Amino acid sequence: MPLVDRRNRCVKRTIVVGGSEGWRPGFNYTDWALNTSPFYLNDKLVFKYAPPSDTYVAPNVYLLPNLYSYGTCNFNSAKLLATETQGSGEGFEFVLINKWRPVYFASAAEDGSHCSEGQMKFFVIPLPHPN
Repeated sequence: MPLVDRRNRCVKRTIVVGGSEGWRPGFNYTDWALNTSPFYLNDKLVFKYAPPSDTYVAPNVYLLPNLYSYGTCNFNSAKLLATETQGSGEGFEFVLINKWRPVYFASAAEDGSHCSEGQMKFFVIPLPHPN
C-alpha cells in the first residue's frame, strides 16, 4: 500500500526490483525498468535475492556513478549498496531521492559478469510526483 507524505503531498511506492523474479542473473532489468516506469521521488526500490550457497553465486547491488560505468559495467568508482547476503529476507531497500538525475544500478558479482552477461543492470530517472 502506498504511503502518503503529508508534508510533500506525494505517494511513496514500494517497488520490488524485478517484481516476482526478484534480483537474479538471467533476467533483463533494463526491460523491467522501462515497463515499470515512471519512477518517482521517494519511491522505495527493494532488491530481494537468495543468499549465496555452495551452488549459487548471489548478486550484490552497486550504485554506478555515470552512464559510461553503466554501459561498460565498470565498477571502479561504484558504491557498494548491498552485499551478497543483504538481499535475503525482506531485501535491501533504496529510496530514490535524486531529482532529474539518472540513478544507475548493477550487480558486480562473478567479476562483473552478472552485469555484462546477465543483464543485471538498470537505471531510473526519478520524477516529481504529479499532483
